[in-house]
Amino acid sequence: MLENHPAPAFVPRLAYQDLRGAVDWLEPAFGFKTTLLATAGDGRVVHAEMNFADGLIVIGNEWENIKAPGSVDGVNTQTITAQLAGGIEEHCEKARAAGGRIIQEPKDQFHGDRTYRVADPEGHVWTFSQKLRAVTAAEMEAAVPGMKVWRK
Repeated sequence: MLENHPAPAFVPRLAYQDLRGAVDWLEPAFGFKTTLLATAGDGRVVHAEMNFADGLIVIGNEWENIKAPGSVDGVNTQTITAQLAGGIEEHCEKARAAGGRIIQEPKDQFHGDRTYRVADPEGHVWTFSQKLRAVTAAEMEAAVPGMKVWRK
């Protein structure tokens, strides 16, 4: 992050094998905006920062113990969830048209959101959600047998 550009408290960093390809795909497929792009002398992207709504992600190279899913047989140890203000069906179709692999079609969830999941070209799994309605703890518990909801 550059000086005078405050960052959120948490900023996920995703490792990609092809940083330029990741940036070029994430912008049209998901609507992310590149806010910082650092390149080496040969033009290779070595670091990128991308905004979506009030969120920020960092795109970076693989490290010794941080790998892109394609380097570890497609394994993901986390996903990133982004909240959409609306238009989840259109967002899903845009990601599909860009070559995203839809893992879960848009579906209403017990917690009041409609979500879909998509893998990007390097295998990172993204969940996009749109709030449909506020749900009480009792409604959540009723929707999923055996579930207990506690919030501090």
